[in-house]
Amino acid sequence: MSTAAPSLMPRTGPAVTTLPFWSAVRTVFVLETRQRLRGKGWYWMLGIWFVVIGFVFVLTSAYSDNTPNEGGMLFDLVVGFVLGFGLLVAPGLSANAVNGDRAGGTLAILQVTLLTPGQLLMGKWLASWVGSLAFLVLSTPFIFWALALGGVGGAVASVSLLMLAVQLGVVCALGVAVSAIAGRPLFSIVTTYMLVALLTVGTVIVFALSAALVTEQRSITTSSYNPPESALREDGTLDETVEWECYTQTYVTDVAHTEYIAWVLAANPFVVVADAVPYTYEEPEEAPPVQGFAYTGGTYYAPGVMEGVSQLVRQSQAGPDLEVTCEEALQGMRPLQQETPIWPLGLGLQVLLAVALLLLARRRLTMPAMRLPQGTRIA
Repeated sequence: MSTAAPSLMPRTGPAVTTLPFWSAVRTVFVLETRQRLRGKGWYWMLGIWFVVIGFVFVLTSAYSDNTPNEGGMLFDLVVGFVLGFGLLVAPGLSANAVNGDRAGGTLAILQVTLLTPGQLLMGKWLASWVGSLAFLVLSTPFIFWALALGGVGGAVASVSLLMLAVQLGVVCALGVAVSAIAGRPLFSIVTTYMLVALLTVGTVIVFALSAALVTEQRSITTSSYNPPESALREDGTLDETVEWECYTQTYVTDVAHTEYIAWVLAANPFVVVADAVPYTYEEPEEAPPVQGFAYTGGTYYAPGVMEGVSQLVRQSQAGPDLEVTCEEALQGMRPLQQETPIWPLGLGLQVLLAVALLLLARRRLTMPAMRLPQGTRIA
């Protein structure tokens, strides 16, 4: 009887074809971050950013000293400034993340590893996002300075900074996606800036041009308190002891129904941040008109940059007021309360655009590549 000798060859399991998702993402993130930190230009950008925002903040605080709502205005200024310049910096940090490696001959080295296109894109996006958040962190001294002056609630500050970080993340996602789709770094950077311009300036232009499509002639009735003719003395001065009366006038004019096109502004980054902030307003004391002047419904303070954007959007959502009573005219300077927030729609449109481009970028990085543009470097 013969027996088969046991095999001395070790048993091999199934071949490993992928890496743990977050472990691979962390590897790409660390590589990308170290590459950024090795460059001197990164520190020059941070230094220039700190000096510029500090100069603007100190100059504005000097002019707004002893003004109502000084803390709120300065905080809004910092948020608007960081958002505006962040939209300029973020494309430069992200729009050459992929094709820059392709031009340097290092992208192919990553593609032949067990890294998937999704892991590669996720790691580069997180590195770009964290890099853009460094500019926000560098602005914290001025943010705390504005908060120390008062006038800004904890909810307002938290939501403002959170939405600001989200907007920087969306722009970085657009830049990374475009850098994977486009073959040249210069083209991807320009394209990303054009997308940012489309969201910021383009939405405003489309809104302004669309106003002509929703304009019609309507009859408007306005009322206001004015002094009666009997209050006018012979010498041309007003008798301050006479109570003002309510006068009403009706006229026909062109009216734009902006409530139909307000959604066009939803995807604007400034609108998303400003509309998401839960601004609070004190209710004015109700009082009848006094002798000599009309009661204005409480002290009105000048809004900040982002708060002004929020009020303009709410006015667009409300549409024209075709009948203004004297009571409404007394409180004409009161800020509008938010009824239907528009920022969820805007943020949803931004995320939808970013996800669509990232899916296209993932397909572009899938190996083996079926077809490459002419002149594309492989390794």
